[in-house]
Order: sequence, then C-alpha cells, then structure tokens
Amino acid sequence: MYRATTRGVQVTVTPRFAPERSDPERGQYFWAYTVDILNLGVETVQLRARRWIITDALGRVQEVRGAGVVGEQPVLPPGGHFEYTSGVPLPTATGIMEGSYDMVTQAGDAFDAAVPPFSLDLPGLARTLN
Repeated sequence: MYRATTRGVQVTVTPRFAPERSDPERGQYFWAYTVDILNLGVETVQLRARRWIITDALGRVQEVRGAGVVGEQPVLPPGGHFEYTSGVPLPTATGIMEGSYDMVTQAGDAFDAAVPPFSLDLPGLARTLN
C-alpha cells in the first residue's frame, strides 16, 4: 500500500499483479491497482482529470492524461471518499507508476493531488522505492 496527502486529499494505492491477464512468454504483464481517495479537508473537492507517468524496467516512460477516473469525476465532501480499480499493462516484469489528480474546490481553487509512486513487480521481485 502506498499513500500521499495533498491539501487534505489522501490518495492510497494498492497494486497487485494480475496473472490471469498476463502472458510472460509474450512479454505481457498486467497489474490491477485499487485507488482510494479520501477528503480529509474541510472543503468539498472534485476530481477533474488524471495524469499518470508509467516507467517500465527498461526506463521507457509513458504519460497518460484524461478526464476523471473510470469515466467519473467524483465530488468529495469533507470526509467523503471514492474508490476505484483500474489496470496497466507493461512489457516488462517490473515498473513504477505515479501521477496526480487535477482537483478543484467549490470556490474554484485548482490544485494537483499527488498519487504516490508505486511499484509494479511480480510477486517475489518486490523492491523498495526511494
């Protein structure tokens, strides 16, 4: 489990390798990750967009941007949370993913909520992120 908090928005990510969607002999590895977004602040916030930086074991970087998450732009009142599960394919057995969510308060104040870097590793290959 990986966690970061920005302006009262706590993002927790739990990744897991998905062997049922992977084919290592063809260099296809797939991870599912569950994200829980919790508003610990005093203002209602809305998640408008996402930005992901995905790095494979060979150092190749892919950037993904898009509106919302899983087709939604959730509104989180104080104490509210939103959880979703998504996935990412990689051509290598390990990688790292990180990013941010574009958030906006009801008053129109925009900010980026950090998604902590999280490790994508085959079971038994876990490593420590610095």
